[in-house]
This record gives sequence, structure tokens and C-alpha cells, in this order.
Amino acid sequence: MNNYMSSRCALLALCLCAVLFSLHANAQTVQVKGKVSASGASVRDASVTFEEKDSPANSYSALTDSLGRYQLDIVLTSVPPRTNLPAKFALEQNYPNPFSTSTVVPFELKEQSNVQVTIYDILGKVVRRIVAGSQSLGQHSVLWDGRNSLGQRVANGIYFYRLQAGGTSQARKMVLSATGGPSIIALPQEHSSSLSYPGKGMNLQAVSESFTVRIENTINTSPFIITQQIDDVVVQSDTTIDFPAVPLSISTAFLDSVQQYIRGFGAANILPWRPDMTADQVQTAFGAGPGQLGFTILRLRIPYTDDVSEFSAQVPTALLAQSLGAIVFASPWTPPPAMKSSDTIVGGALNTDSYAAYAAHLKAFADYMASNGAPLYAVSLQNEPDANVTYESCSWNATQFLNFMRDNAPSIGTRIMMPESQNFVHQLSDSTLNDSTAAAHVSIIAGHIYGGGLVPYPLAISKGKEVWMTEHLVLDTTWTGVLGTGREIHDCMNAGMNAYIWWYLVRFYGPVGEDGIVTKRGYVMSQYARFIRPGYYRIKCTATPQRNVYVSSYRDNASSKVVIVALNTGASAVQQGFTVANGSMTSFASYITSQTKNCAQGADIPVANGRVAVTLDPSSITTFVSK
Repeated sequence: MNNYMSSRCALLALCLCAVLFSLHANAQTVQVKGKVSASGASVRDASVTFEEKDSPANSYSALTDSLGRYQLDIVLTSVPPRTNLPAKFALEQNYPNPFSTSTVVPFELKEQSNVQVTIYDILGKVVRRIVAGSQSLGQHSVLWDGRNSLGQRVANGIYFYRLQAGGTSQARKMVLSATGGPSIIALPQEHSSSLSYPGKGMNLQAVSESFTVRIENTINTSPFIITQQIDDVVVQSDTTIDFPAVPLSISTAFLDSVQQYIRGFGAANILPWRPDMTADQVQTAFGAGPGQLGFTILRLRIPYTDDVSEFSAQVPTALLAQSLGAIVFASPWTPPPAMKSSDTIVGGALNTDSYAAYAAHLKAFADYMASNGAPLYAVSLQNEPDANVTYESCSWNATQFLNFMRDNAPSIGTRIMMPESQNFVHQLSDSTLNDSTAAAHVSIIAGHIYGGGLVPYPLAISKGKEVWMTEHLVLDTTWTGVLGTGREIHDCMNAGMNAYIWWYLVRFYGPVGEDGIVTKRGYVMSQYARFIRPGYYRIKCTATPQRNVYVSSYRDNASSKVVIVALNTGASAVQQGFTVANGSMTSFASYITSQTKNCAQGADIPVANGRVAVTLDPSSITTFVSK
């Protein structure tokens, strides 16, 4: 029995040795090469990595050269024999077909030719052009990753692909399906002319290696491309695989193209309609550290009476906000009733013979605040002079503003803002701006954006006036509504506005909840307010580099810091590139607010040759601060 077992073990050992020898004998190094190109341009210094699917430690990488070419030597355990080159022009059926993520388009050339593969939808609209460039005689393939020219996944359905090589072209049909087909197999560069492609009955018997392929940027890649991963690429022998890439969307900031000065961001504390802010709430709103908003502007209400108690109620919050670096301005909702045609706090107009008295009323409030250590940065003449409401209000027209500004504004003794119209109606301030005497007395052209008015104001800017958005609110507290406030600030900045002021600072729909906790809207607003400080300037940049992405850029002349704010309002993550023309920064710190993050600091992003490539989270706002 022992002899029998010994013989069996010896036989098994011999068999195992034979198997190992066979595997070793069949192992062969094969060459995989090809080209990476984007919209016809060669992509240099891109990283091409083949990682063995079942053994990730077996990885092979190369950088593309100046012509976008890469070459790898990969060890396979078993390979089919080499065969002869074909000598005909043929576009073969793509495989897999149907496919779910990526598909290979194989073709053979009878002579060296410039090659382009164009993908069309069923209506004949061009979805993607894959420029493979000059290709030699023989078998080749290109890979389509199911994306259009913008890098977006296309819908399921029937597509057509057309090969153009020299003066010849052929076309075939393919199907993109959610269920897809078999794994992608990289065709050998050389094979017998009798050997057909998958989809035509090709029978691949040899054991092969399955790889995950990644095409990625390095710090020197040019042009930047969208990173892509292709799964289940099976290599059997020497092969050529060209990878079409999608150019990375780039937003360029131009340091020498300076736009408006940024005065700041803020919100209102309106007494006595709401309880006064607590010291902690003021600290949260106007502090600029983690978990704080970084606001730098506070708006107050001017009482319509001369009651000192109403004046004094405005002082504590103003003092504390100013100690944290904020400026304070104040708006009246109505003049004293006795000065109005309605003789009530609602509606009516300021009597012409009351202009001087009204100016004295505004001056009295400004003087009181100054004498109590809380000087006002500016005083408005009227909140929403064009609104028809049932609460404190007063109507003004363009002529009334012009006459008051020309004859009475200087006596108030502080900066004046007007008209603060409900929909930022320019006609209410055009007459004042076009009168040299009246225009000299106005410092800030302000307005609200309820239903309109979020547009540039060239006349105001040409007269050297700052343009402020001084009130807006949205009750929607869903994430979509909250992120919309970020988009609104973006639009205000790109319209040339110097300041953005929300309505109630403390409110369930505001930046700070009534429990004193920063809301999601507050964190969205802090993406601007904490990092774009008074004294910064907006600089020109590519504001909408791709669909659902909105970018604004800023610089601080004193420190040379650059701040970029990017919103991704889409439901999917997107890759985005940024360049800073003539910039010298080495890295960017990043901060992100999304449905799950609250101005969370991310990893520093290195800058190479003035460029960075990032991934913007789905439905998010990200601020990049240069170092």
C-alpha cells in the first residue's frame, strides 16, 4: 500500500511539473502598442496602464510620446500563433455587439492611410469623431467608450459607425444596450486572412489575459483629457489598440483681465420684525473660520420714527459685526407718515415739500449710529419703490429720485445708494446717472432681483458706480433650491455686481437657522464669502466651460491669491480643467459643499505649468484657493 501511494505521489509530481513546464513554455512576451488622440490631436505624456484583471499586481504602464504613441511589453501565459497580414480594405463588425460600456471597431487596411471613424445616431447626427491618424497596412482597431464629443454617456439605441481611410469609406450598424454583450477582446495585429473577427464567427481557443486599461493625465499631459477606464480588454498576441480620448474641458482665468471690485457678501437683520441676532449668531455669520459664513456686509432697517429706542436697538449687532470686519448699510421701508401723500406707513409718495425733512430724518439715523460707534457705510433712500404691498412702503419714480439726489442727497452726510427697486429696474436710476450733478451724489446703484433684473448695468459702471444686489430670498430649502443660490451669486458676479446681500440672515430658509446652526444655504454662500474677501477683484475666465458647470475667478492684488469657484449642477461627477494665465501658484486648497459635505476641505491640488485637473462632485460647489 505504501509503495502504491509513493508511486501515485511521484506520478502527480511529474504531472504537476509537466503542467508548470507547459505554462512556462507557453508564456510569451507580446507587444501592445497604439496611439492616444483627442479630437484629432496627439495626446503626449498621457499614462496608459494595462492591469491584469485577476492579478492587479501585474501592471504594465507607459507614457505616450510627442506623437501620442505608447508601447508596452506584456507577459501572457498562452498566445495563438502569428499569421499573415491581410491585404484588403474592410470595416468589420464591432464587438461586443450589443455592448453596454465600450466596444471595439476593427478594420484592416491594404495600404497606409489616414483613418477616421465617425459615430452617428439613428437620425444621422454626428455623436463622436475618432481620428486615428495615419495607420499602416494591416489589422487595426479603435475603441469607442459610448460617450459623445462632450464626454457624456449616450443613450441606449442603434448607432452607425463609418470608417474613412484615404478616399474610401464603409459603414456598419451597432447597438448600445443596458445589458451589453461579451467582454472586449483586443484583436491581434497580425492573423491569417481566413481568420474572421468576433461577430463573424471567429473562434478564439487560446487562453488569454484580461486587463483593465486606464488612460490618465500626468502633470505634463497635453492636451488634458478626460480620464477613462476600459474593463475586460483581452490580449492574445501582438496587437495595436488606439484609444480615442475626449479633451478635458478647460476654464482659463486671465490674471490681467480685471473686472469689478468685490465689496462682499452678506444678509439682513431687520428689527423689530425679527428678534435681534445673538452674539453667537453674529460670530457665526461674520467670522471667517471653519463652520462660519465669512459675511462682510450687514443690512439694517431705518425706523420711520425718531424714537431713540428704535435707533438704539440697531446698535449691538452692528457693533459686533463691524468688530469682525463687516460694513453696515441701512434701508428705509417708508418715510415718516406725515411726510407722505398717504399719511400712513403704507403706499403713497414722498411729498415734494418734505424732501429736506426726509433727508434730515435719514441723517439723524446715520448720525446716531456713528455717535454710538457703529457708523454706516451707506444709506438707501427707499426699499423697493416700485412694489405694491400692504406693509411699510413708499412709491418713487425716476424724476423723484433725480430731484432728491440732485438737491437733497448731500445733506445726509454719508454714501447714498438707490433705487433698490424690486426687479432692479434700471429706468429708475438712469435719469440720475445721466445728470452730472445728481450722479455725483450717488455712490451705489442697488436693486433686488425678484423676477428680473439680474443683468449687467453698463451705464452705472460707466459712471464709476458700484452695483449691489441688496435683497433676494428663495423659500425652497431642498438641495436643488439651495445650490441655486450659489448659481445666483455666480450670475450676479458675472453681471458685474460688487456685492450680494441675502434677505433675513437668521431664518429657516436663510444662511443661519433659528437654532443658530449654519444651514446648507449658508454653507453654499460661504463658498464665496469665506474666501473672496473685500478687496478682491473678479477676473475674466471661461464662465461656462461645459454643460452644468459654472465658474467664476477672483484675485487679491495684495497677496496675489487666486480663488476659483466652480458649480456642478449636474447629477453626475464631471472632470474639469483649470488654467491660470501667467500665474505662479504651486497648488490649490479645495473646499466643497454638496448634499453630504459642508465646506469640507479636500486634498491640496498641485499646479503644473499653470494647469490643474479636478473632478467636481455631483451637484456641488467647490472653491479653489491658490497657495
